[in-house]
Amino acid sequence: MKKLLLSLFVISFSIVYGQPKKIYPETENSPTFKIDSYIGFDKFGFQYFITNEVLHKIKDSETFEYKNPSLGKIAKVDLQNPLKIVVFYESFNAAILLDNQLNEVQRIQFTLNSTPIVITATGIASENQLWVYDSLNQQIGLYDYLNNNYKAISTSFPESIKQYQSDFNTFYWIDDKNNWFSCNIFGKITTKGKVADFDSIEIINDNQYIFSKNNNLIFEDIGKKEKYKIEIPEKTFEKFSYKSQILSIFTSQGIINYKITTP
Repeated sequence: MKKLLLSLFVISFSIVYGQPKKIYPETENSPTFKIDSYIGFDKFGFQYFITNEVLHKIKDSETFEYKNPSLGKIAKVDLQNPLKIVVFYESFNAAILLDNQLNEVQRIQFTLNSTPIVITATGIASENQLWVYDSLNQQIGLYDYLNNNYKAISTSFPESIKQYQSDFNTFYWIDDKNNWFSCNIFGKITTKGKVADFDSIEIINDNQYIFSKNNNLIFEDIGKKEKYKIEIPEKTFEKFSYKSQILSIFTSQGIINYKITTP
C-alpha cells in the first residue's frame, strides 16, 4: 500500500500580536489517497481513517480494517486506549469495542439498557466505563460495559452539545453558544469559559486548545490568556489532529505531521 504519511519535524508558533517568527519546513510529495474522514493516530504511530464507513488502521505495511454496514454511519471513534477502541454508531444507539487488530470484542446496545437512554456522545473512561451523554435526560453519565450498568452523574443542562472530547477522567464539551465545560468522573461540572468561534477544535487540557477557522490554526491558553497562530505551509486542509506534541494535517494529498511544542 502506498505510504500515507509524510513526516515533517519543524514548526513554530507565532504570536498573533506582534511581528511573527516563521520557519518554513521543506516538504516531499505526498500521495493522493481516498479518505472520507481522518480520525487521528495512536501512541504506537498507527493512523486511522474512514472510507465508505470502513475503519482503517495502518502503519507501514501493517493494515487492519473494521466494517459493520448494518449499523450505518460511524459517528465517532475514540483512540485513547489503542487496545480498546470505541466506535460509536449514533443512529443505532450503539457502541462497538475493538481490540488492537480491530476485532470486535463487545457490542453495546444502549437501547437495551434497563432504563432507556439515547446516547449522542460517548468515549472511553476509567475503570471499564464509557462516558455517555443521554439526550433524553440531557445528562452526562457513566456506562459500565462489563456489567451493563448506567448511572447519571450530572444534573441536566439545556444547551445542546456542539463539540465534545474526553479522556479517562474528564468529559469536555462546548455548547451551541461556544461555552466550554468539563465534568469529572464524580459529576462535578466546571465552567471553563467561552471559546473562539471555530470550524473544528481539539482540547489539549483544562486550559489549552487548538482550533481552526477559515483554514487558520490557532493555539490558545485561557489560563495564561495567550493566543498563537500556528504557521504551516498548507493553505487549505480538511482536518487536523493533535496528540503528544504531534500535529497532523489531513489534506487531499495526504497526511502531514509536524512536531511542535506548545508554549
